[in-house]
Parts: sequence; structure tokens; C-alpha cells
Amino acid sequence: MSRPERPPWFWEAVAVAICKPLMLLLTKRDWRGGEHLPRKGGIIIVTNHLSWTDPVLLSHFLYDNGRWPVFLAKAGVFRAPAVGKIIRWLRTIPVYRGSTEAGKSLAAAERGIRDGAAVIFYPEGTVTRDPDLWPMTGKTGAARLALATGAPVIPIAHWGAHELLPYGSKKPNLFPRKTFHVKAGPPVDLSKYAGPPVTAEVLRDATADIIAAITALLADIRGEKPPETPYPATPGSTPPPIPAMAWKSPPRRDDGVR
Repeated sequence: MSRPERPPWFWEAVAVAICKPLMLLLTKRDWRGGEHLPRKGGIIIVTNHLSWTDPVLLSHFLYDNGRWPVFLAKAGVFRAPAVGKIIRWLRTIPVYRGSTEAGKSLAAAERGIRDGAAVIFYPEGTVTRDPDLWPMTGKTGAARLALATGAPVIPIAHWGAHELLPYGSKKPNLFPRKTFHVKAGPPVDLSKYAGPPVTAEVLRDATADIIAAITALLADIRGEKPPETPYPATPGSTPPPIPAMAWKSPPRRDDGVR
């Protein structure tokens, strides 16, 4: 049976058998908002980016809530002989940055959404450079696809992946066991952008609404007030050292932590 929104059964089973036990071993879970994830149909998931580990940790949340995560990854990864084949089988979409083929990524993502996939976007385009780890200004790809397809945009914020593996570090902090906090929200309301022509201004405003939704969820997780305006994303910039306050754990919760 064809499953365009999911990998072949074999590769899905292999990925789950390897990753899920590892995530259960390394992290505790504070997951909220799973009811906002439609179990069927094409959706766009937008989220913040804190660490190289958060795609795997977020995949655990999505899989346990009935969705297979379809990520976008740099095209260079697909050229690795073994890894390239595996991530293709897992439905990962290559991203061609700075080339004439850049539009292929959005076209492939649109096909996936129309086939019923849950496509994950990091609107910032990279790990946040904000000194306090709040979401930065975003790129317009997710908003463009949402307006083109009418697919719901589900915002998800997470916190804790950076404690397991800080960005730029090759050495994970395995102990004590870290808590991965996730909160999904209701679809971002982009209805006011559906009528007018899709101009650059419309895309910027819709993207700002998407970033605001992610930021509000993250503020709730952290129990802190976010900045009034997002940190500007600067291509190629080096993340600043993470200050002590950015590592502060969210307020202790007695429910939902497993």
C-alpha cells in the first residue's frame, strides 16, 4: 500500500526501533498540546530551533501523537552514499540554498502537504542566535506554503534540547537526565492573508504571526516574558555564548512529566 506521507514500513520501523528507546532513556517528557495535531491530512508544523538534537526529540513527540515528521535538510547531506539513501527513504526533503534549484524544496514540500504529510519548518532557518534563546525573525517559506495550500499551520515550542547538546558542541550532557518540554498550540490564524495578492509584505506579516505564536508558547513553557521584538536573523552569524539565565529550567510541573 502506497503511503506518500510516510516512509516504507520497513524504514519507519527501523527508525522507531532505534530512536524511540534512546529518547526514552535520555530524556524525561513534559508534553502538552498534542490534541492540536490533526491525525490525518497535510499540515505545516512550525517550531523553534535550539540544538542539533531537537529534530529527533521533536520527532518522538510527533510520532507518539500520530504523525510522521517530514523534515527539510541541506542538500549536501543527501550526497552521502549511505545516509543520503536512508533520509530519502524517511521522506526528508532536500533544501537547495543559494542556487537556481532553491524553488525545488518548496515545490517538494507542497507536494508532500497535498499528499497528506506533516512537513516541519524551522522558520528561523537555523539555530537561534538570540542570546536568551528566543525565536528570531523568520523566513517566509512556511507562510508561502500555507497560503498556497490552505494547510493548517501548527505552532510548536520546545525547551531542553540545548541542555542535552548545546549548539556547536560535540559532547552531549547525558546526566542528569534532561526534560524535553513541548507545547503545541492551535493553528495560526492566517485567514486575513488569504484574500489579498501574496506580496512580500503579506508574507512578512504572516511570518511574523507564525513567529509570535511560537514565541508565546515558548514563553508559557519557560514562565518568562519574551522580548517585544524578535532578534534579527543574520545569515552566517556565530551563536553567542549562552548566558546562565538561558539555561534556567521552566517552573516545576507536577503533571505531564514522564
